[in-house]
Amino acid sequence: MATSLSPREMIQIYRTMCRIRAFETSVAELFAANRMPGHVHLSTGEEAVATGVCSALRQTDYITSTHRGHGHMLAKGAEPRRMMAELYGRTTGYCKGKGGSMHIADFSLGVLGANGVVAGGFPIAVGAGLSCKLRKSDQVVACFFGDGASNRGTFHEALNMASIWKLPILFVCENNQFASTTPFSYSTSVRSVAARAEGYGIPGKSVDGNQLLHVREASLEAVERARQGKGPSLLEAMTYRIRGHYEGDPQRYRTREEVEEQATSRDPIRQFRDLLSRQEILSRDLDQQIQDEIVQEMKEAIRFAEESPLPSPTDALEDLYAGDLGQVSKPGGLR
Repeated sequence: MATSLSPREMIQIYRTMCRIRAFETSVAELFAANRMPGHVHLSTGEEAVATGVCSALRQTDYITSTHRGHGHMLAKGAEPRRMMAELYGRTTGYCKGKGGSMHIADFSLGVLGANGVVAGGFPIAVGAGLSCKLRKSDQVVACFFGDGASNRGTFHEALNMASIWKLPILFVCENNQFASTTPFSYSTSVRSVAARAEGYGIPGKSVDGNQLLHVREASLEAVERARQGKGPSLLEAMTYRIRGHYEGDPQRYRTREEVEEQATSRDPIRQFRDLLSRQEILSRDLDQQIQDEIVQEMKEAIRFAEESPLPSPTDALEDLYAGDLGQVSKPGGLR
């Protein structure tokens, strides 16, 4: 597939995919070693979706994420060490340790928040899209969600409202074949989530979500359409979740052979690496250099997180309101 990317840009995209994989691998190991609190949901095997979509966005564009959102954050430009600190519940994290794995946000990056509620990002994306339109800001919103979320009411409400108001939103379905433990083929009334776009009068496209350039090109087309004021699009990226729904998931709903076959034959990073090698953009030495740098990056992220302070009990009372709490006059609300 032809691309407008320069060799340098393609290397940067490859680095982003490898960074996401390394981050998720590190988190899996840390969680298994009981060095990290809470629960985590990893996006291993889905790196091309987050990277491909975010590579089509500007820094000023917005995204809404999901409970499986580490890759979205990193692809939008988040720092691994602040990400890791947030997962550790430390004050140096993006949300001062209060959000954890499923609720990371950073408005300066255009990240309006990951969301522990399935399909919870749709109303946020519609609100952000309406804001973009009213302000005539030329911004676009990418709303990530899973195949299971496409069966929730907010999916249909959001697509309908975005369509009638022609909001600049790219709805991105990361179809990783399972809604928690339920196969997509069993739970969904259509063969493709993208087919549902027709019911709302918007473009719908399904692509190989493990092919970086396929995801990027489809995203660029939808983003440009949104910037031109032509409204939303629905993109379905067909991928596969290599890890369990959550770390510790016994995965009785699928076979080990199925997972291994997918991990071997459809690995998005290996496919993109092979492409770069064939085009003589990525040499073995450069690849090794990238991997070594990322390993050090992850070591530094873990060190930073583990040496950062935990929140104090009084921190629970901070960041609750916008503005001065002294503006509260009496029962009944704020001035």
